[in-house]
Amino acid sequence: MKRIEIPAEAAVSVVLKARQTCRIVNTEGGQVVDTWAFCVDDADEYLSMEHSRSANYTLLFKPGERLFSNRFRPLLRLLDDTSPGYHDTLHAACSAGSNRFYNAPREYPNCQDNLLRQMADRGIRLEHVPCPWNVFEHALVGQDYALADEASAAAPGDYVELEALEDLILVCSACPSRVGRISGDLPRGAAIDILQDG
Repeated sequence: MKRIEIPAEAAVSVVLKARQTCRIVNTEGGQVVDTWAFCVDDADEYLSMEHSRSANYTLLFKPGERLFSNRFRPLLRLLDDTSPGYHDTLHAACSAGSNRFYNAPREYPNCQDNLLRQMADRGIRLEHVPCPWNVFEHALVGQDYALADEASAAAPGDYVELEALEDLILVCSACPSRVGRISGDLPRGAAIDILQDG
């Protein structure tokens, strides 16, 4: 196993070969990890929350289910989940714009810039920022259809285990957002464990 640390408020990217497995680990507990996946041979094909929700007909994904691209191709399989199972599929990544909208300090790091920087480091310029899979984020839909957030209930060491179904660039950002206290009082780090070669 190879562990790649994700520093608090920062992001890392890894290339996963088809059939390779990894874990996104909540090393300290309570940390939301914005997660994206892009096809290695065409970054215009990427993990899509709307397509994954439609394919599985659910707002939250369970072990055994596949996650789909914006072209309705399966890109990842969720193999295991030791957390309480809350992984938001609705919220956009935090950004300079969202910090401004919610009156948060604009100088805070944000997941959108983290993603763009990771992809630029790989020579890829994104024209569009997809909605992330907000792993460990506890977002609620009320009876009146209003959205609400609770602090992540993930315990230290909780993880989701994923199998790549295509060659992918996986990007994970330890979310810096202070809006709604989704990661508690202070953002923390996380990790990616690479478990198996493709």
